[in-house]
Amino acid sequence: MNQPITGFHQDEDHHWVADLACGHTQHVRHDPPWQSRPWTQTEEGRASKLGQMLDCRKCEDEAMNREN
Repeated sequence: MNQPITGFHQDEDHHWVADLACGHTQHVRHDPPWQSRPWTQTEEGRASKLGQMLDCRKCEDEAMNREN
């Protein structure tokens, strides 16, 4: 279920985490070569992603549980 990014924070390991409009969060790690997200490394890069939609797996799981 797509949700817009409303902000960012770092976890205890200093990895970037996207805050979603639904209240859930999602890691957006930059860990080349597995995950290449260089935009996470600057304030400008992160700001450019505000409002972008991310697939919130927690919302999808909650919706599936309500249907069952």
